[in-house]
Amino acid sequence: MIAVELSRIVIHERSDQQFICLTETDGNRSFPIIIGIFEALEINRKVSRAKSFRPMTHDLIRNILEALDVELEKIVINDLQGGTFYAKLYLRRNGDEQLVDCRPSDAIALASALQTPIFVEDHVMEQVGKVEEGADDEENPFDSL
Repeated sequence: MIAVELSRIVIHERSDQQFICLTETDGNRSFPIIIGIFEALEINRKVSRAKSFRPMTHDLIRNILEALDVELEKIVINDLQGGTFYAKLYLRRNGDEQLVDCRPSDAIALASALQTPIFVEDHVMEQVGKVEEGADDEENPFDSL
C-alpha cells in the first residue's frame, strides 16, 4: 500500500464532474478521481474545517463511529474497474477490524474530518499514477484515466 494525501480539490460549479487529486506522500505520482459536486463541496468543507448549523451526512457518520467507540484507522483506495475507483474503510473496535466498502469520495470526506491516513493499493497506483512534474491549472486531470 502507498500512503497518499489529498493534494487538490477542483470544483467547477457548472459541471456535474468535479475531481480530487491524490498524491504520494513519499513520492511524486498522483492521480485524479472524478466525483460529484456535492461530494466535492463536502470534502472541501472538511478540509477547510467549515462548520455547519446541523450535522451533515459525514458528520453523522463520524458521530456514530465516536458514539460506538469505533476508530477509523485508515481508508484504502483498493481497486479500479471500468474507470470506477473503489475504497474500503478500515474500522477497529475492541481490537476487532472490520472492512466496509465505500465510495472513495465518502471515504476521503471521512478521512479529512477525522485526520485519518489515506492509502492506495499498489496495483491501482501502477494503473493510474502519473509523475507530477509541476502543477498547471490548464492541464486536463482526466488524461490519466
